[in-house]
Amino acid sequence: MTTASLFQRVTPLLFVLLWSTGFIGAKFGLPYAEPLTFLSTRYVLVIALMTLLALAMRAPWPASPREAFHIGVTGLLVHALYLGGVFMSIHRGLPAGVSALVVGMQPLLTAAAAGLLLGERVSRWQWLGLAMGFAGVGLVVGSKATIDAAALAELGHMLAPALAALVGITAGTLYQKRFCPRFDLRTGSVVQFVPSLAVTALLASQTETMEIAWDGEFVFALLWLVLVLSLGAISLLNLLIRSGSAVNVASLFYLTPPTTALIAWAMFGETLSALALAGMAIAVAGVWLARKG
Repeated sequence: MTTASLFQRVTPLLFVLLWSTGFIGAKFGLPYAEPLTFLSTRYVLVIALMTLLALAMRAPWPASPREAFHIGVTGLLVHALYLGGVFMSIHRGLPAGVSALVVGMQPLLTAAAAGLLLGERVSRWQWLGLAMGFAGVGLVVGSKATIDAAALAELGHMLAPALAALVGITAGTLYQKRFCPRFDLRTGSVVQFVPSLAVTALLASQTETMEIAWDGEFVFALLWLVLVLSLGAISLLNLLIRSGSAVNVASLFYLTPPTTALIAWAMFGETLSALALAGMAIAVAGVWLARKG
């Protein structure tokens, strides 16, 4: 097996592992900064690092304003809308597990839309795998998510950003696959994050105090989200979208809540019930079916 083929096999698993740490980073950092302020700071660092890297390596920039526009739109959907929605839902009090379950519906939306918008054929085995993945995610999250009576009154307020995040990551995956599946990851990241910063910072200036408590935990969370998530995981996501079908890429998001639960168990001692373990097994089997189908 060549190094290239080995990397191709490992990429989906590595992406799931890195992407799943996003909730952990949010848990560390959100007590010290409001969500949009947190994300704006993160975007500034990503843009600075990727611009320096692109210039140092003389990476090619988009060949036309049209190409740059499409890449920028994917950035707004995948970064500004998705990340902003997830961070805001957790900040408003929605349990991370419930937020993960809402976003976990993305593969079903992607599969339904891929046939209409991209002409991709979704087989019966893929539909079965996607349904199993959704059921598995529901078991994992349902075993951990609890909402008391007082919180139920605010459920709509808390759920709205998570639903926006679901729309963002689904639309972003489909849009990128349709309009700009291939672009340089170094300069493309800059083009994606610049409009995301503009929109996120503008909203933060109007709705938040933009104050940050520069605690050690916040600095750790910020650097983790910049280096591991925004640079590492997003680059892997772009590679996966470039080389695979939209349905195959979307199916990987089913593995995020179970993997997050495992990381939380290792880092914070959160226990896993038998129901959660069963859900993980079902989700993994569903993803295997969806990708094989």
